[in-house]
Amino acid sequence: MEISRGDASSRSQANLAGGSKSRSQEPRLSVGFILAKRFTLCAFANFVDVLRLAADEGDRSRQIMCRWTVLSDTMNAVPSSCGVTVQPNERLGDPTKFDYIVVIGGLVDEIDNFSPAYTQYLRNAAAAGVPLVGVCTGVFNLHTAGLLDGYKCCVSWFHHHDFLEQFDGLDPVSDQIFVVDRNRLTCSGGASSAHLAAYLVEKHVGRSQASKSLHIMIIDDALRAEKPQPGVPIDLRTKDPMVQRALLIMQQNIDTPLSVAAIASRMGKSKRQLERHFRSALNTSPQAAFLDVRLTLARHLVEASEKSIATIAVDCGFCDSSHLSRMFRRRFGCTPHEIRVAAGKKLDALEVLPGSIHVLPTPELRYA
Repeated sequence: MEISRGDASSRSQANLAGGSKSRSQEPRLSVGFILAKRFTLCAFANFVDVLRLAADEGDRSRQIMCRWTVLSDTMNAVPSSCGVTVQPNERLGDPTKFDYIVVIGGLVDEIDNFSPAYTQYLRNAAAAGVPLVGVCTGVFNLHTAGLLDGYKCCVSWFHHHDFLEQFDGLDPVSDQIFVVDRNRLTCSGGASSAHLAAYLVEKHVGRSQASKSLHIMIIDDALRAEKPQPGVPIDLRTKDPMVQRALLIMQQNIDTPLSVAAIASRMGKSKRQLERHFRSALNTSPQAAFLDVRLTLARHLVEASEKSIATIAVDCGFCDSSHLSRMFRRRFGCTPHEIRVAAGKKLDALEVLPGSIHVLPTPELRYA
């Protein structure tokens, strides 16, 4: 989707007309970062490193083709969620000198502590036509500031329920890695921030620079916005908030499945209440839904990863590969081995031995 801003274009034209600076001396992409308190370091590092590697030859890190700076209202070091701090570069000023303002969010508990000065700065930027970017829970900050009204936005599957709780009546996108809607760009955070940054680099600097950045970062290639989030792909869809929350808890506990009673207790509901809602919304039981979630992820990993079947079994909460294979055949009509043989994938020697037995440690009692 096309993003344009008259100020950036007119600034470049003025530089060319005045002759004081050649176009090659002007950065083609200028980004200002606002770091929320206890921001996600990974999301910030991935985004800024794509800019850094695209800005110069090799990895010399000079801000030639791209420019970036960390903005602040106080100039105090900002703590990330892991405890590492980042020192801002300059105070809040004129937002129109940037092509994009990027908000890197962090822990959900800190959203209410977002500085009022940042909120006003973002509103000024929006009024001036500067595109705004929300990364991770930065989308929460933009929405709280009233800057996402009428826009589609992307939220991590992990924070989908948190978003619904705070912004009633909205339906954020949580099955794509990022969303571009006119002059608002939002992404799920983590590694997806590198792909959003690469999207901007490709748009303003060039495809080769975007690819170079990702390759140096050992990322195969840029992913498009519609690429599914690498969370837990499931086909279960419902508008029942109780069922939605239960499904999220299931997604977050794939490798050590909780009992239905434990899920209900965590939600402050009774087991019977939860079962009744699942039956009404999905015509199935919570236990059957949880098994489907785990098997769907197992199939995704069988088809898309090089992990051994035994490892996939443990990752998806099954006792061993034999247990996974039995459940897999019941659900899909074939075994994980058969899918990989059909796809021509290399199988571990242990996996193809007839009658081989895999015994793996199980941290908790697992159920089918």
